[in-house]
Amino acid sequence: DGVEMIIKVFIAQKRKLREGDKMSGRHGNKGVVSKVLPMEDMPYLEDGTPVDVMLNPLGVPSRMNVGQVLELHLGMAAKILGKKVVTPIFDGANSEDIQNMFKDAGMKPTGKFTLTDGITGKKFEDDIAVGVMYMLKLSHMIDDKMHGRSIGPYSLITQQPLRGKANNGGQRFGEMEA
Repeated sequence: DGVEMIIKVFIAQKRKLREGDKMSGRHGNKGVVSKVLPMEDMPYLEDGTPVDVMLNPLGVPSRMNVGQVLELHLGMAAKILGKKVVTPIFDGANSEDIQNMFKDAGMKPTGKFTLTDGITGKKFEDDIAVGVMYMLKLSHMIDDKMHGRSIGPYSLITQQPLRGKANNGGQRFGEMEA
């Protein structure tokens, strides 16, 4: 009867994490995966539990997102105690609450642990902050971003390669880059 129907199809695809993929925590601590190692090469705790993800500590003070450190510590204490913790964003657990959870969980007051290098088998000199934290894989994946060209269209005006992956474009080089 002249009725038009629109059908949308969404295709989900599972991909393993790889170098160049972007990840983020819940506190603005985003970053790009720089290296993926086999589990046996990752540093591990005294009980043999390997670390899943390692973050650069220089990202904490530069972005001033201390919430990620609090989530890390609180998450680890909750995991050891077998508890679930729900805390509001601005009026949540304070340092005294976290210290009490550390004590109950049998953790050091700093919330740090001794790690052993998975490759050499030697213990690291300093204790390291290890914990449980939500990490999200963002849709910026390297397989979608990778692009290269040898020949392709040029702009008639500037004689530079067109811009963008969709136009089969290339990387422009000016005086400063060349």
